[in-house]
Amino acid sequence: MRIARAIHERSERSERPLIKVNCAAIPGDLFESEFFGHVKGAFTGALKDRAGRFELADGGTIFLDEVAEIPLQLQSKLLRVLQEGQFERVGEEKTRSTDVRVIAATNSDLKLDVEARRFREDLFFRLNVFPIVAVPLRERLEDIPLLARHFINLVCTDLNRPVPHLSQANVKQLQACSWRGNIRELQNVIERAIIVSRGRRLSFEVLTLDSAPNRSSSAARAMEETARELPYTEAERIARDKENILAALRLANGKISGSAGAAELLEIKPTTLASRMKKLGIKSN
Repeated sequence: MRIARAIHERSERSERPLIKVNCAAIPGDLFESEFFGHVKGAFTGALKDRAGRFELADGGTIFLDEVAEIPLQLQSKLLRVLQEGQFERVGEEKTRSTDVRVIAATNSDLKLDVEARRFREDLFFRLNVFPIVAVPLRERLEDIPLLARHFINLVCTDLNRPVPHLSQANVKQLQACSWRGNIRELQNVIERAIIVSRGRRLSFEVLTLDSAPNRSSSAARAMEETARELPYTEAERIARDKENILAALRLANGKISGSAGAAELLEIKPTTLASRMKKLGIKSN
């Protein structure tokens, strides 16, 4: 959803709606009504006219999460609205039009679903215009410090707690984990650590079963060896500051100011960020 929101907010459609549809949460007999709407009396419980998600998203973006869960019999109608921008509400003969950008996501291998005839091949090729592979967190460990600090600030604001210090030992603990649940799991672990923390020190000794590292691994041994808290040296502080800024710039695609810019991610003023970048020898694109 974060990727879909970022695409939407940076597009010419940003002033129009972003509509999210969790396809895995819709009962099979309600898909058509949810997607395209219905008129009063179309079926039992249809007490009034109702616009569907594609109609609500007109001019904007619709995000189809878990798109592989869409029933096969509805996929042809979805293909039609993607190709022609046309649909009918359930129980209505009037053809309506919509202009939407469609972003779809799934944890399934759609190519295998196509081979098993659970997903239409023509719909797969229509959706697969510009594929984006979300790299798992365990393969981009350099992002963990920035993400951890973001979630720490977020959770502390929600819980009205003082912001604790994230030490190098903490970071190495987090980077030693497998993170099968990706960013959501990291957020949960951060929240759990803040809830049980005392003062401004964090401990990640108790991690989730999925994220816990293999104690025999070199990464886990490194985690244990660095568990002792040490103050930062000036060189380490500068290196950490540079690492955070570079990570923020990567996430912001080089953008410094404005919505979702690096300065906003770091929660500092753009002028402050520009000054730090100059001191650290970081050049903007």
